[in-house]
Amino acid sequence: MDRRNLLPIGQFSQASGLSITALRHYDACGVLVPTHVDPVSGYRYFRRDQVPTARTIRALRQLGIPVDEVRRLLGAGEEELVAALQAQLRAAERRLEVQRSAVHSLLSRLTEGAGMTHRVTVRQGAAERILVRGATLDNSGLDAFLRSAYQELYAVAGRGPLTFTGPAFIRFHGVCDDENETLVEACLPFWEGGAQPVDLPEGMTVRELPETTLACTEAEGADAAFPRILGAYDAVADWISAHGFVFAGPVRMVYRRWTGTPDAPDNRVEIAWPIGEPTDEPADV
Repeated sequence: MDRRNLLPIGQFSQASGLSITALRHYDACGVLVPTHVDPVSGYRYFRRDQVPTARTIRALRQLGIPVDEVRRLLGAGEEELVAALQAQLRAAERRLEVQRSAVHSLLSRLTEGAGMTHRVTVRQGAAERILVRGATLDNSGLDAFLRSAYQELYAVAGRGPLTFTGPAFIRFHGVCDDENETLVEACLPFWEGGAQPVDLPEGMTVRELPETTLACTEAEGADAAFPRILGAYDAVADWISAHGFVFAGPVRMVYRRWTGTPDAPDNRVEIAWPIGEPTDEPADV
């Protein structure tokens, strides 16, 4: 064996920027295996041309990619590695944008208060028959679900054809963000006196919503996109609590005007929360 082409683990650590402990760990995991292990001392030696691979591993781990995924990417080839890095970049940019928007939203609330930027009104919501497609998910899967759900809903509606009685809306049965999953329902209201949907695909249902009182506010443009839209939800929730009402059902996001692009300036959505008069019954804990 030509030892001149080999670096002992200490020198390889210095050349690659990976600690000796990390190199031993990656050896055990099969991510970066030394070229030679001394049978007497157990000392590890790496080829000099393994340094670029070690630096790639270091960069991937700095990006938060799990060790098992690093091993898979190294064995998959350059094209898949490039695609994974591009996806990682898009995810990092999205996280940064979410953090930036969250900071601006919090600063606005601290300096102005949610009520200063979102005026809350009350309206009466009529009883509705709705076509529904639901799924349990977090915010990362929300856009993709809504696109596919409404494609299916409008396809079924077109076979009727159904007569719509109002704009499409979403019902959130809990918190839907990057840390929490909840049941999300894409809804299309239609006239019960006209054509009715038939041959519904699995997971799609027809439901009756009763007449209800709604506390509402609107958001437009970038304010209608996540995470800035959370300020509208907070404003309505604060108003409901401050005026002594109870939360009487899943909150709705109503598409008053929608271009198909989440942060388009012409978008206008309404946050509408069903409310009821307070009761003397204790709340569930």
